[in-house]
Order: sequence, then C-alpha cells, then structure tokens
Amino acid sequence: MTRRHKLLIVDPIVFGLVGVAAVLHVSWNVLIKTSGDPRRASTLGMAVGAAVVVPLAVAIWLASGRPAIPADAAALSVASGLLEAVYFVFLSAAYRRGDLSVVYPIARGTAPLLAVLVGFAVLGEQIRPAGWLGVGLLLVGILALQRPWRAVRRALDGGRGALERAGATPALNRSGDLAIGLALLTGLTIVAYSAVDRVGVRLVSPWLYAGIMWPISVAGLLGWAALRREAAFPPRGERLRGAIVGLLTLVAYLLVLLAYTLAPLAVVAPLRESAIVLASGWGAFRLAETRNSREAALRIGAAAIVLTGAVVVALGA
Repeated sequence: MTRRHKLLIVDPIVFGLVGVAAVLHVSWNVLIKTSGDPRRASTLGMAVGAAVVVPLAVAIWLASGRPAIPADAAALSVASGLLEAVYFVFLSAAYRRGDLSVVYPIARGTAPLLAVLVGFAVLGEQIRPAGWLGVGLLLVGILALQRPWRAVRRALDGGRGALERAGATPALNRSGDLAIGLALLTGLTIVAYSAVDRVGVRLVSPWLYAGIMWPISVAGLLGWAALRREAAFPPRGERLRGAIVGLLTLVAYLLVLLAYTLAPLAVVAPLRESAIVLASGWGAFRLAETRNSREAALRIGAAAIVLTGAVVVALGA
C-alpha cells in the first residue's frame, strides 16, 4: 500500500477525532467564559481531570508490565504541563476582559499561523504552496476581528470620542484591547504546547504522557494562585461547572493526542480550530456579546475566514 493510500485511510479517522475534540473544546470554553471566575474554574477543571487521568495512567502502566518511560518523554510532558498552565492563565485573563466571540477566534486562529512555521522550520514538516494561501486568510480573519486600526484611531483622537463615533462594542474598548493581546499570547502558548505534544506523544503512550502532564499543569495553576494570593478554586456553587470543564477538557485533549500519533502537527493543529465559527456564533447570539445583528454577522464572518484559512492550511500541509 502506498503512502498516499495510507493517508486516505487515516485522514477520515483524524478528521473524526479532531472534530469531536473541537466540539468538546468550544463547550468547555463557553463554560469557563460564563463562570464567575474563569481562572478558578480552569484550575478546578484541571484538578478534576488529573484525578481521573492519573489513576488511569498508573493502571495502564501497571497492566503494560511497567514499561520504562523515556527521560525525553517525561521532560516533554513536564514542559507541556507548564505551558498548559500558562495557557489557562492567559485564556482566563482574556475571558475576564473580552468576549468569547472575539477572544476564541483570535486565540485559536493565531495557533495555525505559528504551527505552520514550527512544523515547517523546526519539525521539518513540508507544507505545499496552497498552505500559504491559508496563512493569508488567517491573517485577514484575525485582523478583521482585532480591527487594530480602531485602537490607532482612538489614540489619535483622544480615545473616547473616536470610540463613540466608531460605534464600537464593549469588547473593543481598552479592556477589550487588552483581551486581544492576551488572546494572541494564548495562541502563542497553544502552538508551543502543540509542538511539544506532537513530539512527546510519539515517545510514550498518550495516557502515560497525559498522566505526567496533567498534575504538572495543576501544580502550575495552584502556584500562580498562591503567588497572587488568590483562592485557587471557585466557590461551592461553581464547582459542578468546573468539574464538567475538567472532564470535557480531558476527553478533548486525549483525542487530540491520539490524532497527533496519526497525522503531522501542521494538519492536526489547524483542524482543531473547526469550532471557531461555532464559538463566535454562540458568543454573538447566545451570550449577546454584540449590539446588533450587523456586528454579530461581522464577527461570525471574520471567524469564518479564520476557519477557512485553518482548513486551507491543513489541506496544504
């Protein structure tokens, strides 16, 4: 069987795995965004995920005859855990200041742009010329969501007057501008841990990899809360939400790790962004983040361009 035929068999499996993971991903993002404190909900969610995945990883390790865990794999899983903690810190801070329909597409859309560069320049993965068309579409969509020219206009016109004349939504005021910056940083961490996971999961079973990574991430989030002298977990009334976040996050993460064993980073990472339009639409309509239907259509349209770019990047990988 030729390599091309093998890809034709594997690709539907990869699409299915990543598609389910994408739906789960946007679901827990909605839960975090609508929680009382996104960072605390994230910490509890990761702690619940750790409580599930660590015992399973140990059981699988014992049932497999206690295989040796390569030092490189252990080091990569620790690095991934720390990057995941940073990811949740940035994402939670962005959600406290900005809209789901803006933060999510920017954070997730930035990742494929950087994934192409990491996959191509660092991991040696080849991207066909059509893939670079996707890069351009991603840039157009992200810029349409960011609208950086409005920040420049506000700076030139003294801020408030320009904001009112532009008819900007609350997501695009100064707090919203900070949210956009945090969303870009979130995208940077996404591509960082994706690149680490792409290598690490091929050195050891995804279960064992996650069993090491997950508690490291929890430790990082707890350390951040201690450093800030803040409560680590949400109040009792928010804990069920955090537990659901943890379970959805765990299943989505394991599905993506499995996909990494079947396809290159530059294919899996963009396909993960298939929930971008769903998240944007949910935020615009269900969470009422826009002032009118025109603003909602603009956000969803920009998110659709981001998604199209991600798909083109995947097809051009």
